[in-house]
Amino acid sequence: MGKLIGYARVSTKQQNTDRQVADLIAAGARRDDLYIDKGVSGAKASRPEFDKAIDALEAGDTLVITTLDRLGRSTQNMLAFAEQLRGRGAGLRVLNLGGGDVDTGTPMGAMVFTVMAALAQMELDIKRERVGDSVSKRRAAGKDLGGRRKTFTDSQIRSAAMLVGQGEPIAQVAKDLKISRATLYRRMFLLD
Repeated sequence: MGKLIGYARVSTKQQNTDRQVADLIAAGARRDDLYIDKGVSGAKASRPEFDKAIDALEAGDTLVITTLDRLGRSTQNMLAFAEQLRGRGAGLRVLNLGGGDVDTGTPMGAMVFTVMAALAQMELDIKRERVGDSVSKRRAAGKDLGGRRKTFTDSQIRSAAMLVGQGEPIAQVAKDLKISRATLYRRMFLLD
């Protein structure tokens, strides 16, 4: 029986992998055999720790992940990856897939993995479609889409600096401009 190589990933540096790590260790992966990417999107082809985890796999080993979305987004890529592992004599085990543990080393596990990969792709496509529709409707209604704040002209910053110079609290001026105090300080300093 080969080793269990665990892989965990979070998309932002603010997120943590504690739950994933605990699940991987509970599944039998040793802490020394865990590879963790932080702040890396699943849509990226190259993920440094993921690449190391794959390199560490030998024939008879199994890559263990907690959920299917830790592996990637595209059904085609996930299926090709599972086939690549099979060709190397390694397996793939997904801990929380369809309410249970799925191992692609078994015919039933491979079938469930294929169906769930297709469903994950469909879910992502539907989410993208809904977001696109929502953005279109908000844009048509003239509503704020959020995103990056507008830039402020030198004239606006000069006016804000003048107000601050006349005794207006910088916090209030920044609030009125919908800009952070730090950004207002920085912009006022750059004007000098």
